[in-house]
Amino acid sequence: MLFAPPETIRAEVFTRLPDRFRALVRTEWADANRGGAPVDSFLEGPSFARDGTLYVVDIPFGRVFAIAPNGEWRVAAQYDGWPNGLKLHRDGRLFIADYRQGLLTLDPATGTLAPLLRTRHSEGFKGLNDLHFATNGDLFLTDQGQTGLHDPTGRVYRYTAAGRLEQLIGTVPSPNGLVLNLAENQLFVAVTRANAVWRLPLMGDGSVSKAGLFLQLSGGNSGPDGMALDAEGGLVVAHIGLGVWRFDALGRPTHLIETTLGGQCTNVAFGGPDNRDLFITESQSGTILRARLPVPGQRMFGQF
Repeated sequence: MLFAPPETIRAEVFTRLPDRFRALVRTEWADANRGGAPVDSFLEGPSFARDGTLYVVDIPFGRVFAIAPNGEWRVAAQYDGWPNGLKLHRDGRLFIADYRQGLLTLDPATGTLAPLLRTRHSEGFKGLNDLHFATNGDLFLTDQGQTGLHDPTGRVYRYTAAGRLEQLIGTVPSPNGLVLNLAENQLFVAVTRANAVWRLPLMGDGSVSKAGLFLQLSGGNSGPDGMALDAEGGLVVAHIGLGVWRFDALGRPTHLIETTLGGQCTNVAFGGPDNRDLFITESQSGTILRARLPVPGQRMFGQF
């Protein structure tokens, strides 16, 4: 099916990781994920606190950064791990999907880091990637590891507000970013190495049935990564190598956010005074981009 050409929006630089936090280093993470090339950072997981602070993670160096509304950076935490995704809880804690250590929490006021889930049934995770809160406090998690079309065994979990971990599906070739629809009865999952977004219907008993394909993308350097939902049910998708797309609630492309800065737009988050500014992690250059969208973002659990 052919659609009308999407409207193009140009992203601008909001802020970049200051040089004092940069040093090109070859790391174990870079050996596995960047072809052994030295890196000075790899930013992901943008998430806003109620006071306007933007938190991001830096995977290879185990850092969590806090960025003030004026663009000033500080290290909120640094530890021996690979933080891959981050979301704020309503109580102010940061929940971190860590590739090596599982699910962690961080108290931003004290810098205290605590493990929450390291295993499931005594078995380690493949490598947690991203997370998303429902309005009732349930937490959805992707366990991506190195899965892909060669090994379609990635998992999606729900960690209920009551503290129960449930596997929703275990046959995903590279589950990554995820977000609920407005009614919270469908879960969208970016399936990076299949270049697709899946739709997982959530049944009345909490299980997943009739999982299907919502978007089949093409091209780029990898596939879809982080996602966000807007107030009209539109899905905003960071598509590595091609920028960021907005699709309406039926999956029709309406906008393409472009940048001339690098090709690693990995994660997105809505913010700003009216929640219409989209903030984008351009991971290759260690930069946070900003674009003005026509529809405000859906408010997140940690923003209420």
